[in-house]
Amino acid sequence: MSELPESSPFPSKSPPFREDCWTEEATATLVDAWGRRYIDLNRGNLRQKDWQEVADAVNSRHGHSKKTLRTDVQCKNRIDTLKKKYKVEKARVVDSDGAAASNWMFFDKLDFLIGPKMSETKSPPTAIPLPIRRGERIEPLAVALPQKRSAASVADDSYFRRNYSAVAAAAAAVDEDDDEEQEQEVSEEIGGNGREQGLQMLAKAIDRFANMYERVERDKQLQVIEFEKQRMQFVKDLEVQRMQLLMDTQVHLEKMKRANRSGSGSDDMYQ
Repeated sequence: MSELPESSPFPSKSPPFREDCWTEEATATLVDAWGRRYIDLNRGNLRQKDWQEVADAVNSRHGHSKKTLRTDVQCKNRIDTLKKKYKVEKARVVDSDGAAASNWMFFDKLDFLIGPKMSETKSPPTAIPLPIRRGERIEPLAVALPQKRSAASVADDSYFRRNYSAVAAAAAAVDEDDDEEQEQEVSEEIGGNGREQGLQMLAKAIDRFANMYERVERDKQLQVIEFEKQRMQFVKDLEVQRMQLLMDTQVHLEKMKRANRSGSGSDDMYQ
């Protein structure tokens, strides 16, 4: 059983007529049907089901024959074409500062539908001054700019900074002197008794470490001696076993020789 090909969200058949063969009435119906769903989706993208509903709305009014029937793909492509033309018209109007108006019949409707979304994506101007229109004259909008500081204020600031640095350094020096005095007072309070106690504790710690090291070395030597004893005993036992094996072998060979001799003597007597 052969597998069915996957169906695309939009029909792939091309129309039997040119894409630009749209009448103004059919285009107006298309814009109305698309605009209602575009607003309902909060100016979001239409899905394939929505485009099919738009195509059904156009065909219900203008699809009188097979050649005038529109598909969802054709409606989407037509809307994309209208958006591109709107952007061109909008740029021409903006460049003329409102002096030139668009005579395109769908400009106002598309300006209402996609104009706010285009204005949200535009970045705010950064150039100054900003012009505003007042009647026929264009006057620059007053923008407060940072003024250059006078030499006297700069000198005052530098003098203040130098004095502040000197004061901070003096305060730090005073803090260091206070810390040294406190340490000296503490050491004087401890006195010689504290130093003697510290030396005694250090001597006791060294003595304990020496005793522990001596015990470790003594145990190590005892282990070496015990291991050597075990090794010598093992060598001795091995040598005894070897001698015993040799003696047993010689006794066995001697018995075999005697048996062979006695057997040959008896054979001679019978002959």
